[in-house]
Amino acid sequence: MSSTDTWRKSSYSGGGDGNNCVEIATSTTHVAVRDSKAPARAALTFLRAAFARFLTVMTGPEGNPPPR
Repeated sequence: MSSTDTWRKSSYSGGGDGNNCVEIATSTTHVAVRDSKAPARAALTFLRAAFARFLTVMTGPEGNPPPR
């Protein structure tokens, strides 16, 4: 991803003390994910469709993948 000024805390990180969060940055084609405690470290980058599928699976009943 070419721009890192678009990082924001993910709404999926939950509440808590605010220090253990996942930050995301999006573009038209990709989603990048990084640890808010170590923003200088490498980020993981996914195609938007793959990240959307990941969220669908993870937000299913009790974190279980939906049946195919």
